[in-house]
Amino acid sequence: MTSASVSRRRALAAGLGVVAAAVPAGCTQDVGPVRRLRFATGPEGGPYNAFGTALAKAVAGSGSRLAIVPVGTAASVDNLRRLQDGSVELALAMADAAQDAVLGREPFSRPSAAVTALARVYVNYTHLVVPAEGPVRSLSDLAGRPVAAGAAGSGVQVVAGRLLRAAGLTGERAVTERRLGLAASVTALREGTVDALIWSGGVPTPALSTLAGELPLRFVPLEGQVSALRERYGPVYTAVTIPAGAYGLTEPVGTIGVGNYLMARADVPEGAVREVLQVVFDRWRVLLREVTAGARLEPRFAISTAEVPLHPGAVAYYRSVYD
Repeated sequence: MTSASVSRRRALAAGLGVVAAAVPAGCTQDVGPVRRLRFATGPEGGPYNAFGTALAKAVAGSGSRLAIVPVGTAASVDNLRRLQDGSVELALAMADAAQDAVLGREPFSRPSAAVTALARVYVNYTHLVVPAEGPVRSLSDLAGRPVAAGAAGSGVQVVAGRLLRAAGLTGERAVTERRLGLAASVTALREGTVDALIWSGGVPTPALSTLAGELPLRFVPLEGQVSALRERYGPVYTAVTIPAGAYGLTEPVGTIGVGNYLMARADVPEGAVREVLQVVFDRWRVLLREVTAGARLEPRFAISTAEVPLHPGAVAYYRSVYD
């Protein structure tokens, strides 16, 4: 190895919070230094936090010389900003927010080359939830009403805002958007301080299942907005169906799907990325168990990251799988 190569490796190690020199790619020895990777997840008790905690445990039990350190955050937008500023090495983010970061669209001020994808790990379902006995039966009925529309810095905030604009709920017909996380949104709907909540997550989302056992709910169909969102923002939005049986539903409900990406800074070494992905694909059933029911993770699905480029280490991993 040349002296220049050694210098580059040392520089990368310092930037990634390594406690000692990096492990060579593919190394599985039992002794040696550990590389710490900080992982921006989401609020405690949320699906991103559950995934991050499960991944940290899976990596710790895999024999890898990596250590994943989950970091609690406000979720997608916050996570992407942390990737950009280098305060974390890994993150989860919704596909629409990740694409905005790469392209430099609002709420991001400029395109980011630091943001890359490792895998599309599962799909979020957009939930528009209202009391079954309330006045809201369609998206347009939200005009002028208070709506829990996602916490500041979350991916829910992004998709909720776009959904409301696509439905023409602006100007005199604008809703009053309350910046609330999931737990606070559920409380507000239960107490009647909002007329609806918007959530984007796996099915079933446990907090909504609990609420459905306490309060008769209506899940408002949203599939009519998919084409408008795709036309403006691209294929990050898809038509999906909340199945009958979830939340006690007697019929399926069409809605908007948004992928979730496992992401990394572009300067994370390729060997570390390959090790992370090996654990993800070996242990995906455990990782997704607390996040969304019935999901599968396969390479042909995972590489669909739209405008967000795959990390070179991810490209190498998928090539090794297909070869």
